[in-house]
Amino acid sequence: MFRVNRQTDYAIRVILALAKQPEGTRLSTGQIGQEMLIPKTFLPRIVARLAQNGLIKTFPGRDGGLMLSRTATAINLLDVMDAFEGAMLLSECMLGEQACPFEDNCPVRKRWTRLQNVIANELAQTSFYDLAQEAKGQDPTTLLRPLMDTQP
Repeated sequence: MFRVNRQTDYAIRVILALAKQPEGTRLSTGQIGQEMLIPKTFLPRIVARLAQNGLIKTFPGRDGGLMLSRTATAINLLDVMDAFEGAMLLSECMLGEQACPFEDNCPVRKRWTRLQNVIANELAQTSFYDLAQEAKGQDPTTLLRPLMDTQP
């Protein structure tokens, strides 16, 4: 069974907590842990990995905290999944490392590849801005996003 591991789930919660705030807002790990029900023992590792992957910035000290490294529209679920789960792989046969006698003409492998692409595209199209709006009870498709976030 494919499922997201606990650390990835907690990492998504950290990013979501920050995405729900006005841009540039810092939150303490304590605030995030309490709001998102993340055990204190997990937070340091999760925060370190999020920072290492450029998804958040950390600020030490009493007035420190965490904030998103870029806008919530520029961070998506695939970013967090890649940071914590690595490249998604639905089947070992997609690695290409093992010689499969049916590799070039396998109808199952073609389906796995198509399904994996659908999942990856959905994750990539789900920004934390959208998730934050949904968490606030707003429909993100009806809201006007800041112009600078949507320009290439």
